[in-house]
Amino acid sequence: MIEFRRVRDFPRGTLYRQLTDAYAFDDRCRRTWDDMWMAHDDFFCSNPPIADQYAFITAVDGNAVGHISWDPRNRPDHVSIGHNCILTAFKGRGYGRLQLREAVRRIMEYPDLKWITVTTNALLIPAQRNYESAGFVKGPCKRMNASVQGGGGRRAGAR
Repeated sequence: MIEFRRVRDFPRGTLYRQLTDAYAFDDRCRRTWDDMWMAHDDFFCSNPPIADQYAFITAVDGNAVGHISWDPRNRPDHVSIGHNCILTAFKGRGYGRLQLREAVRRIMEYPDLKWITVTTNALLIPAQRNYESAGFVKGPCKRMNASVQGGGGRRAGAR
């Protein structure tokens, strides 16, 4: 059974371990982003009220298999999706799609929201496909800047 649970329901280090596992396919990811991943885990674990509002962990049968977070500080103009990952052993089973759709559903509840944005890179082709399947469209730059247009709590633009 899939559940979307609070970050505080899992031990400190869970977010970091998920990110290192999800990006283990290329050592450059860890070399480049390791400090940022540790800071991400530390921030959300040190600030449970923020984590409860702007992140969740995806669990299958009680086991943490992924997580997603977002930054709401630019509302109502836009909310930016941040880290979004699924453990390697659970990829390809639809959990990433369900996780993203749940995050988009929650984000679209913000009143008068215009956009949801996400940025990814060329290494992450499956992630790009997942974002596009949820209604995001590529923006005009070398890396994929994608947005879902919304507004007033509606899911306009997201499938």
